[in-house]
This record gives sequence, structure tokens and C-alpha cells, in this order.
Amino acid sequence: MVAVYEIVVEGELGPTCSSAFEGMRFEHREGRTAIVGTVEDQAQLTGILRRVSDLGLSLVSVGRVENGPGTPPPNANGGLQ
Repeated sequence: MVAVYEIVVEGELGPTCSSAFEGMRFEHREGRTAIVGTVEDQAQLTGILRRVSDLGLSLVSVGRVENGPGTPPPNANGGLQ
């Protein structure tokens, strides 16, 4: 289940938090931070969400980014291949 996920938290995370989310990039948007990157499986996604909780961050949303890097393109019927 390789997919790109976007995890949005309240506040603008600084460079000190980047080590907690290795391999992910930060996008700052209107007082929030989107943590975006490729997730290999559910276990890795769970680990990332656990880090969000352990750091005391306020989770806003979690979502899969369609057709991001590592996401298979849709087939002719609109589903993923």
C-alpha cells in the first residue's frame, strides 16, 4: 500500500521537528503545517500518527494524496491499477 499522505497539524513546525518525521516534508499554511510524504504501509502511518501524539501536536486531518509520487496512476475505469 505505498501511498502519499498529508497529515495536517495546528501550528507551524520548525526544523527541530523534522527529525521526528524523517523523509517527510513540511508545508506551512495559515498557521498549520502539512506533513507530506510517502508511506509504505499502515504500520508506518500508525507510527507517524503516534509521533504526532507523542509531540503533543493537535491533529487537524489525515488524508491520502491522490496520484502523488509512489501512487499508481488511475486505470481507464478511474480506479487504481
